[in-house]
Amino acid sequence: MKLTETGYAKINLGLDVLGLRPDKYHEVAMVMQTISLADTVTFTESPELKVTTDLAGLEGGPSNLAWKAAVLMGEYAHREPRVHIHIEKKVFLAAGLAGGSTDAAAVLRGLNRFWELDLSGEKLERLGAKLGSDVPFCVAGGTALATGRGEILTPLPDLPPLQLVLAKPALEISTPWAYREFDKQKNVVHPDIEGMTQAVRDGDVQGVLRRFGNVLEPVTAGAHPEIREIQRQMLENGAEPAMMSGSGPTVFGIVKDKETGEKIAGILQAQRLETAVAYMTGRKNV
Repeated sequence: MKLTETGYAKINLGLDVLGLRPDKYHEVAMVMQTISLADTVTFTESPELKVTTDLAGLEGGPSNLAWKAAVLMGEYAHREPRVHIHIEKKVFLAAGLAGGSTDAAAVLRGLNRFWELDLSGEKLERLGAKLGSDVPFCVAGGTALATGRGEILTPLPDLPPLQLVLAKPALEISTPWAYREFDKQKNVVHPDIEGMTQAVRDGDVQGVLRRFGNVLEPVTAGAHPEIREIQRQMLENGAEPAMMSGSGPTVFGIVKDKETGEKIAGILQAQRLETAVAYMTGRKNV
């Protein structure tokens, strides 16, 4: 038996940090969105759990979130996870795009089907919350408001499949570092997450775009000026708006059509940046 799942990347259309919680996590309010840039996760039977990837240097062992997801599903189902999980990576690594989280969510969905467990999407999201804050969102994706530490999800109506271009400089940003540095910031400009959420519900795409904002962007861009340079080049060549996703370093820009996205990607690729052209995707039925 062979089964395939798709792990879609996510971007943050709005990201606000509301403070430090007693459990040492940060309270957040985010509008999250899946996009067509995606990993392919394939499941086949195996004498023992094995996770492999097509990227040299990306470990598939116990430190990989996909492995942890398989172990968690095995524990829940009271069975040995005798399965070979192979991940073909397209989502940039350590990029603010939930690449590891989306693979873990794909494993939860895939093993649910592979073992015919018939678990609901809500149950898979609760299991995913044990693995990481972005995993619950990645189970069904689409457009959603995420609160708490990111695991409390309110699904929103799907936005249209807006086109976008993404570029990642050769940086690795530690999310804990970004949040620690954020805690030192003064005069933070908070995005209007409530207004953005209402604009999504109203189908007001321009209202959504006007409210783009990420409180972690000044932190990461302050330490790494190349992020502002990528934004500048995107805006000058037809993207509007352009913003960093998550704690970075990937920058994405909304473009009017695929051709504009490909033109911008070509310019940035020539500067040795990882680039992709993608579009927003809707919520999956799980």
